[in-house]
Amino acid sequence: MRQEEAMSACRVAVIQAGTSLFDTPKTLERMEALCVEAASQGVELAVFPEAYVGGYPKGLDFGARMGTRSAEGREDYLRYWQAAIDVPGPECKAIGSFAAKMKSHLVTGVIERDGATLYCTVLFFGPDGSLLGKHRKLMPTASERLVWGQGDGSTIPVFDTHIGKIGAAICWENYMPNLRQTMYAKGINLWCAPTVDEREIWQSSMRHIAYEGRTFVLSACQYFTRGDAPANYDIAGDNDPARELIRGGSVIVSPMGEVIAGPVYGREAIITADIDLMDTIRGKYDLDVVGHYARPDVFTLQVNEAEKKPVEFFDDSEVLLCDEDEA
Repeated sequence: MRQEEAMSACRVAVIQAGTSLFDTPKTLERMEALCVEAASQGVELAVFPEAYVGGYPKGLDFGARMGTRSAEGREDYLRYWQAAIDVPGPECKAIGSFAAKMKSHLVTGVIERDGATLYCTVLFFGPDGSLLGKHRKLMPTASERLVWGQGDGSTIPVFDTHIGKIGAAICWENYMPNLRQTMYAKGINLWCAPTVDEREIWQSSMRHIAYEGRTFVLSACQYFTRGDAPANYDIAGDNDPARELIRGGSVIVSPMGEVIAGPVYGREAIITADIDLMDTIRGKYDLDVVGHYARPDVFTLQVNEAEKKPVEFFDDSEVLLCDEDEA
C-alpha cells in the first residue's frame, strides 16, 4: 500500500442506541459508556443518531388538533424543552469531553434549545473535544414542525479534517436534492445521516446517496424501546418495556453504493467499518456530479448561506455616519 493510501485509511462507526427520554443526564451517561466502548475499537469517527441527546418523542401528538392545542400538550412541550440543550453549554462540554477521551471525531444529533424554540441539530466535535460547529435541520417532517423550528443556510457546514470532509444531513433532509448537491459541491466524502427512519426503503436511500455522491455514508438510527421512556409517556399501544418504538437499521455504505457494515435491527450496536478515503476518488472516475458529470450551462443552483434573524438591532448613529461618508 502506498503511503498516501495508508494515510487515507481509517475506522469509522455508527452508534445505534436509544435516548433515555426526558432524562438528559442519564442519556449522557449512556453516551459516555458507548464512546468508551467505541474507543476500545479504535474508531476515528463515531456517529450517533438523530435527536440522541434530548430525544425523539415518537408517538406524542403534543395535544395538537386542527385549530386547537391542549394544556396537556403544552406540558409535554415544556418537558421536551427542559430535556433540550444549549449550544454551546454544559452538555456540549460533556459531549466534547467524550470525543477527547476517544481521541476521535464525534457527530451526534441533539435537540437544541434557543430561547423558547427547539431545533433538531447535529453537533460536530474534534478529537481534542472542541465543538467544530453545528447543522440545524432545514425542514422538519410532518408533525415534527409542531415542536422544531427550521434551520437556515448558515448551518450547512462540511469540515475538512485529517480523516476526510465531514458533513451531515438529518433524516428526511436526505431526500432534498438541492441539499445533496450543495453538500457534494462542498466536497463531502464522509456523509453522516443521523436518523430515526427504520423503514426498509431508507436502506435504498443511503445506497443511492453514496453512489450518487461517491461518498461514504454513515447512517446512525436510534434503537428506542418503551422502556427508554418514562412511565407517564402517553402514547397508544401497550406499555411492555421491550416494545420497539424505533427498531434501528444503522448502516455504512461505500462510495460505490455497497453496504459494508450493517444494517442491524432489534438491538443496540456499535457498527464499524475500515475504509479507504481514496475510494471516493476512484468512484468519481466515471461520475462526479459537481465536476465532469455536471452541466452548469443548463443547470445552476444558488445557496443562501446568510443567517436569518427574525429581529436585527442596529445603532441609528452608525447608519447616519455611513450615509454622511457616502455623501
